[in-house]
Amino acid sequence: MRIDAVDFYYLAMPEVLDIGDGSQDALLVRVQAGEYVGWGECEAAPLVSIASLVCPMSHSACKPVRDSVLGQTLDDISDIYRIGALVRANSLDLLQAEHTLSGIDIALWDLLGKKLQAPVFQLLGYANAYPKLPYASQLFGDTPAQTLALAQQVRAAGFKAAKFGWGPYGLGSVSDDAAHVYAAREGLGADGILLIDAGTVWIDDVAKAQARLAALQACRVTWLEEPFVSGALKSYAALSQSAAPVKLAGGEGCHTFYMAQHMIDYAGLGYVQIDTGRIGGISIAHQVAQYAQRNNVTYVNHTFTSNLALSASLQPYAGIENDIICEYPVALKQLAWDMTHEHLLPDSAGLIHIPTGVGLGITPNLEGITPYVVDCDIQVAGKSVYRTPALRA
Repeated sequence: MRIDAVDFYYLAMPEVLDIGDGSQDALLVRVQAGEYVGWGECEAAPLVSIASLVCPMSHSACKPVRDSVLGQTLDDISDIYRIGALVRANSLDLLQAEHTLSGIDIALWDLLGKKLQAPVFQLLGYANAYPKLPYASQLFGDTPAQTLALAQQVRAAGFKAAKFGWGPYGLGSVSDDAAHVYAAREGLGADGILLIDAGTVWIDDVAKAQARLAALQACRVTWLEEPFVSGALKSYAALSQSAAPVKLAGGEGCHTFYMAQHMIDYAGLGYVQIDTGRIGGISIAHQVAQYAQRNNVTYVNHTFTSNLALSASLQPYAGIENDIICEYPVALKQLAWDMTHEHLLPDSAGLIHIPTGVGLGITPNLEGITPYVVDCDIQVAGKSVYRTPALRA
C-alpha cells in the first residue's frame, strides 16, 4: 500500500497560559494508506511543525517533510525505518524535521499495526507488554503549602510515586527550594517514590545544583531530573559524582538517537527519559530503549500530553520488564483529555497496562477534538500551501 495523505491538526485551549504545561495545545497527525488510518502526535509548537511539513524547498537538504512521506510504500516495519531515513536525508538542514517526523512515525506504527492486526509493541519484537508503575507528574505549587496539598492529593488518589517540577523550583533561594521538597515528601508519605524535576533551570551551573542536594538526599528523592540542558554532559557528569544516592535523569530534550546516546554514555544518568513526540517517533525511541538496557541505564517515557501520546511513549519499552516506572500526567488540560476515546487509568494495584488492541490501542475522539481545532491557512506567493484539513472518521 502507499501513503495517500498526511494531515496535521493544530489544537489549542481557548486560552494558553505562560506555564510549563504542554497539554494546553497539541499537534495531531493523521496518516492514510488505502483503507487504513494511523494517528500520532508531535510534542512541538504546532504551527512550527506544520510549516516544516509544507515549506517550500530551500535546497537539496532542506525539503519539506511531506515530500519524503507522501506516495511512499508502507507494507512492513522496514518501510517505516526507510521513510524515517529519507526524511532525515532530505530535511537534514530543516531543524524542526525530527519533531515533525515524530508524529508521522507514531502514526505509521499505528497504521501498520491496524493493517497487520497487531499491537505496536509486538511489531517492535516484544512478546509481552509489562505493566508500568505510573508516577503522577505535575508542577510544583506556587508555595510549599500548595505543594504539600498536591502531594496529599496524589497520595489519596492511590499513586505510589509522584514528580514535582518547574514552577518556582530553582528560581528562589536554596531554603525556598528545600521547603518545597520537604513539603512534597510530607504530603506523599514516607514510603512514596518522590521525583524532582528542575526543568533545566541551572543551565550548566553545577554549584547551584549541588547546593540543593542536601534537601534531596534528606528527603530520599529517587532522581533529580534535568538540572541542566540536554547536552551539558560535563555538568551532568560532575553533579552525578556528588548526588548519590540521588540519581540524575534527563534526555527529554534529545531529538536524535545520537543525542540520547551521548547522554547515556557521558552524563552519568541513572534514568534516560525519551519523548517519542520529539526524538523522531517510536522507531528512534525504541532504539534508545535497547541501547539504554545494554548500558544499565533505566529507560523512562516522557509525556505530558494526551493518552494517544502516552500510549506511543510506552511502546518502545513495553517489553522491558525491569524498566517499570512511567510518567503519567495527572493534571491534563481538558483538551488533552478530550482528544481520545480511551484513557489509560491505573488498576487496583496502581499499575498502568499498555493497550493490547491493534496499533496504539487509542483512538482520537473527533467529536471531542472539534472545538479545539485552530483554523490555519499558510500562503506563499499568494498560493495556499496548507489549509486545516477536514476531520474525517
